[in-house]
Amino acid sequence: MKFQAAINVMPLKALLDPQGKAVNATLKGIGYPEVSSVRIGKHINLEIEASSKEAAMEKVTEISAKVLSNPVMEGFDFVLNEVKE
Repeated sequence: MKFQAAINVMPLKALLDPQGKAVNATLKGIGYPEVSSVRIGKHINLEIEASSKEAAMEKVTEISAKVLSNPVMEGFDFVLNEVKE
């Protein structure tokens, strides 16, 4: 079976996000005072072959923890959908 994972990697809430702060300040400066708490992260889409949805979730979790994120500074979540061919 083939699955598509949409993975979001974000800085941990306890850590400063300098990129997010810069974007937030810029948005306020150009007339968007209603925007707050901007956080900048990464979005990754990938396709994976697995025998079941549970196996695919396990592999995506492992890939996200070992390769796509730095667990000291970032957290991740993902959505997994089966690809119908």
